Amino acid sequence: MEALLAEQASDYSPQLVSFCELGMTDEADWISRAQRSDAKAFESLYRLHVDRVYGLCLRMTGNVAEAEDCTQEAFIQAWNKMDKFRGDSAFGTWIHRIAVNAVLGRMRKSKRERDRIQLASEEVLSPASINDDGELRDLSDAVNRLPEGARHVFVLYGVYGYSHEEAGNMLGIAAGTSKAQLHRARRLLALALEQQGFER
Repeated sequence: MEALLAEQASDYSPQLVSFCELGMTDEADWISRAQRSDAKAFESLYRLHVDRVYGLCLRMTGNVAEAEDCTQEAFIQAWNKMDKFRGDSAFGTWIHRIAVNAVLGRMRKSKRERDRIQLASEEVLSPASINDDGELRDLSDAVNRLPEGARHVFVLYGVYGYSHEEAGNMLGIAAGTSKAQLHRARRLLALALEQQGFER
């Protein structure tokens, strides 16, 4: 299974799954089969969800290589925990929680990432932290420069549409803290865009 995921991890372009060829008709069927160690069914789930999981990891890490590693780790963990999926939430929500935990775990272990986040927190978009030409190239760059907590809440709430309660549960913070981090993210993004000449 790890070999399968490693092979797929480098290609995140949308892929068509041949439902008829696999003899399966829907996600619930794939989940049921994957829980019985059917690797082909899990591969179908992987193909269905990999782009959104990768996008989430990329927005949270701001780094392509780390996002690829976290995506692969999330699906390996999901494969190993399939028997624990009870259907209390959608499979997509469940795999997103696993991906968020993979990202947070990787960040805790990475001294380089901690140093980068600390520097970003101290400088908070000072001119020295902006591109050499003094302007951010686009909104994506501005999001990547947000301090860790604000960036994570902005991605989960603002991009993926999770509620503050859901985002808080994924990140291990209170819903009120999630709201405060979102406010901070919006304020910093508005400041960054204003520095580029955009009006509020």
